[in-house]
Amino acid sequence: MLSVTPIPAFSDNYIWLLRQDSTPEVCVVDPGDAAPVIDLLEREGRTLSTVLITHHHHDHTGGLPELIERYSPRVIGPDNPSLAGIDETVGDGDEIRVMGRLLEVHAVPGHTLDHIAYFTAGIPPLLFCGDTLFSAGCGRLFEGTPDQMHASLARLATLPDDTLVFAAHEYTLANLNFARAADPENPDVEQAVEECRRARELDRPTLPSSLGREKRINPFLRCDADSVRRAASAHGDTDTSEATFATLRAWKDHF
Repeated sequence: MLSVTPIPAFSDNYIWLLRQDSTPEVCVVDPGDAAPVIDLLEREGRTLSTVLITHHHHDHTGGLPELIERYSPRVIGPDNPSLAGIDETVGDGDEIRVMGRLLEVHAVPGHTLDHIAYFTAGIPPLLFCGDTLFSAGCGRLFEGTPDQMHASLARLATLPDDTLVFAAHEYTLANLNFARAADPENPDVEQAVEECRRARELDRPTLPSSLGREKRINPFLRCDADSVRRAASAHGDTDTSEATFATLRAWKDHF
């Protein structure tokens, strides 16, 4: 059975570790730092066979050189010539087999233009979405446009509601603080605040979330909700779902 474990890195990153009891080989997603990965592998007597990369930012790729030198893993990632260390490039619609699971590759530009996400069906389905979708939030637009990010999130929202969302950062409480302002009539947001606050007080991650939960608490997935549009209308155009998203993202950038 496949299990997924967070490896904390830096101040708020999660490197996701995929493993099975039947094999010592593991896979990691977005290893921005090699040290915590090596520490866990040595502690558990495991070896790194595969690395998945969602996009080129250094806090997701910085550990690659040391991990490649030490373990010579299969490194899978987006087709970006500036991204060193990838030996198997993948793009939208591709399928790869990792740790016994078939993963679908989804292009999700917005945060960066090369951003991809990995989805695997199963019980439950799993989504490794990097910095595209966060719990109660989404990534900043460093390279893409609001329309691109809106389309990327809309695409992810078509996945099954029980999909577990493995985002790459522990941003949930800060995102929920914004969600309170952007969706003030939503009781699910208040419930999520309390749940996540308790988790963080116990030093537990707030992730994974589920896609169904995100559809209830994430304002960036609720651009058609009347309460979100009313709140956002004080900050910009809300005539369309795309315009509401752009207004929300700009508002969040300065919140």
